[in-house]
Amino acid sequence: MLLSNKTAREIYNDVKANPTRAKFGFGQRPVIVNIDIQNAYTNLAEFPNTAYETDPRQIEYINQMNEIARAKNVPVVFTYVAYMDSAEDAGVWGTRTNTPDSLQNIKFGSRRAAFDDRLVVYPNKDVVYCKKMPSPFFETPLQSLLVWHRADTVILTGGSTSGCIRAAAIDSLSRGYRTIVPEECVADKHESYHFANLTDMALKYADVVSVQEVLAYLETL
Repeated sequence: MLLSNKTAREIYNDVKANPTRAKFGFGQRPVIVNIDIQNAYTNLAEFPNTAYETDPRQIEYINQMNEIARAKNVPVVFTYVAYMDSAEDAGVWGTRTNTPDSLQNIKFGSRRAAFDDRLVVYPNKDVVYCKKMPSPFFETPLQSLLVWHRADTVILTGGSTSGCIRAAAIDSLSRGYRTIVPEECVADKHESYHFANLTDMALKYADVVSVQEVLAYLETL
């Protein structure tokens, strides 16, 4: 039985306007984790079957946030997905389909695996990890990096909201980090998935806030 005939966006806006949970808040030592901002997921012109966009200024906002973070000596992390020619490193996740635009066909060195051309990445200054599964914590050195920097706050950008962002938020909270999701900096294939998962994260796992709030916080560091 449906509890409401409202859209996912309307429910999210209700939760945002009338919060029922206290915020976790920002800590003192943040790290920004930018998840899979690569052509397969962001380049609508080249890959319309797999790319998605919720806010057209998403990458612009992400670049702005990362630039402030670097100036404040806040670690900036990027993840991307790429697999071997054999796709054996995709595991069972890669067995569901085998079309040219499917997950296991994001190959190392391919255009699909490359970061979006609009994204500003400094390979010798930023941290770059290849991941194989939704969460950036799964079998990557991310946890060790956060411990090294004595981080208490994880700021998540990228996509997808319902997949990798949600998985990252759950793993981040589970490890004891204040988890922040700037609304304009995450995206999904359809607004229903996007807003439904923003609502769920806001109620359970993270502070979902405006990018302007995150920018203002970074400026205070």
